[in-house]
Amino acid sequence: MKWALLSVWDKSGIVDLAQTLVENKYRIISSGGTGKALKEAGIDFIEVSEYTGSPEIMGGRVKTLHPRIHGGLLGRRDVDAQVMKDLDINPIDLVVVNLYPFEKMAGEHLDLDKLIEFIDIGGPAMIRAAAKNFKFVSVVVDPADYPKVKEAAAKGGFSYEERLALAKKVFARTAAYDAAISNYLSGLDREFPETYSFQFRNGRSLRYGENPHQKAAVYGDHGIAGQVPLQGKEMSYNNYLDVDAAVSLLREFDEPASVIVKHNNPCGVAVGKNGLEAYLAAREVDPVSAYGSIVAINTPVDTAIAEELCGTFVEVIIAPSYAPEAVEMMKKKPNMRVLVLPEKTETDAVRSIDGGVLVQRTTTPKEEWKVVSEREPTEQEIAAMRFAMKICKHTKSNAIIFANDHVALGIGAGQMNRVESAKIAVEKARSSLKGSAVASDAFLPFADTLEVAAAAGATALVQPGGSIRDQEVIDAANKLNVAMVFTGVRYFRH
Repeated sequence: MKWALLSVWDKSGIVDLAQTLVENKYRIISSGGTGKALKEAGIDFIEVSEYTGSPEIMGGRVKTLHPRIHGGLLGRRDVDAQVMKDLDINPIDLVVVNLYPFEKMAGEHLDLDKLIEFIDIGGPAMIRAAAKNFKFVSVVVDPADYPKVKEAAAKGGFSYEERLALAKKVFARTAAYDAAISNYLSGLDREFPETYSFQFRNGRSLRYGENPHQKAAVYGDHGIAGQVPLQGKEMSYNNYLDVDAAVSLLREFDEPASVIVKHNNPCGVAVGKNGLEAYLAAREVDPVSAYGSIVAINTPVDTAIAEELCGTFVEVIIAPSYAPEAVEMMKKKPNMRVLVLPEKTETDAVRSIDGGVLVQRTTTPKEEWKVVSEREPTEQEIAAMRFAMKICKHTKSNAIIFANDHVALGIGAGQMNRVESAKIAVEKARSSLKGSAVASDAFLPFADTLEVAAAAGATALVQPGGSIRDQEVIDAANKLNVAMVFTGVRYFRH
């Protein structure tokens, strides 16, 4: 006879699984809520306390921490058989356990005394013991694996390779569980814990990294990291970076909008009456750079948009949904990756540096727009400045953006000084900059950037302010009749 121990917080599918085990001659050990579910379903099992001969104590805190349980999990069948026989310890062949939901409850703002009760002790101890002894014991921590358990039960058990794979999942789970507890408790009295632990699942190897001589993988099962194309080639390392940049900017807009990104910088941004209008306007900002780009649209993709996408070279398109006819049309471009826009996920930004990592947590800053020029900006200029600043926030520093109230006109990104960014933005503009607004991601240290913008036709400029030469720049704005606004918030993007 084989023995199985079932003890789960998430009881999804556990009754059905238990029924299969009984049908395949397993004797079940269980207790608590899991035992109650089995009892209500009429499934025969033996209570943990009856099996161990020891009652549950301390309100259930201690029930499975017993030699008869852990001996059955850790006993090596080829070494410890006699000891197990002498102490009447049955070998436990299968363990099905999922843990108290500490991660979920940590977000419920419970008192610490209450939250502590969601730190599982018996569960991690059992699954670690079983995973250590994977040569003889199968251990399951994910309800998604229950179909595999049913198949294995019917054929006599898991293979060695399958048990090893299940054991790997156990140690990944306990590592994540302990990391969540450590981060939470360490962060009680400080914004960031002294030891920062994090774990991402669903690792997939990529063909290469930023360049073919570099190896890479992507981890994550939510947000951009969890996306797999509906069609097209596999995503590359650079694709994921560019899609993340495009979507971050796209989320600035509520109205129909399109963002086109190349090498982690926007090369086209526009809003319109509908998705098609927005995409066409964004593409016209810089059609040369739009070739081989990432396109993000916040409206469903219909056949009209699909036709335009298929008429040029697009690496990736990401949108909330796609009309079936549009999907069929895009099959003409078998290499174009088609992604569904996911819900936003809030996570710390983690970047590696030599010897460690930098961790950044972003909250929405409160901009305080203050007119500092003698001339008040018009409503249209205010709208254009707001549009330009949305783009500026998501452009590599130093960033200078020319725009009107619905489309980017000139984008200067990633230069070592701000005036060069302004000159590049002017040079790249395909439309007149007369009457445009300009946004700068950081303060203007000199009046030169303002002078370049005004010479190109801009009539309004928004910047954080805060330079020791602010007054010189304000005086220049007044001389040039440029309306200028300070926001008080810098948006460096390195």
